[in-house]
Amino acid sequence: MAQGLRFAPGRGWAYSNLGYMLVRERIEEAAGQPFAALLAEAITRPLGLQSIALAARRADFARVHWPEAQGYHPGWVYHGCLTGTGLDAARLLQALFSGALLSPATLEQMLRRHPLGGPIEGRPWTDCGYSLGLMNGRAGTAGRALGHSGGGPFCVNAVYHFPEAVPPVTVASFASGPAEGAAENAAVDHAFA
Repeated sequence: MAQGLRFAPGRGWAYSNLGYMLVRERIEEAAGQPFAALLAEAITRPLGLQSIALAARRADFARVHWPEAQGYHPGWVYHGCLTGTGLDAARLLQALFSGALLSPATLEQMLRRHPLGGPIEGRPWTDCGYSLGLMNGRAGTAGRALGHSGGGPFCVNAVYHFPEAVPPVTVASFASGPAEGAAENAAVDHAFA
């Protein structure tokens, strides 16, 4: 961002963790509360998601599964890093798509899709796109997939909702190593097992 805008507003797209950090700062400013308190008040407590917490210190990573990640510095994820169980990750995304968090109109607005392209080698995507904070595309015969993948130096995750499954299903998958495709392919496999 030091070099200025990459494109005029509304004239392009680029994934930006830094952009999400700026949004987080504006939310905290408008609410007059830290993001962790807002998260607990509006999402985790009402949904009973007891394991989900915003990591603020290295010690907060002591509760994650991967020993290598237990000393990870949360500052590497500019906008914040949530920790919690796979089950609560899936419950959170399921709540989003079941209407427990947003009105239908707001969810529809959130899901407006910016198409990015076709297949990605080693990953289940046959059509890729992004919505507001969510990957939004197609995963072959699994159909539409909505959610997010993430990775660090030790592990990767994929938390996805498959609305075309009968019944619709939400899956959280985690894998060791840096390859997002490992977690994404496992999520598709589990959703349709």
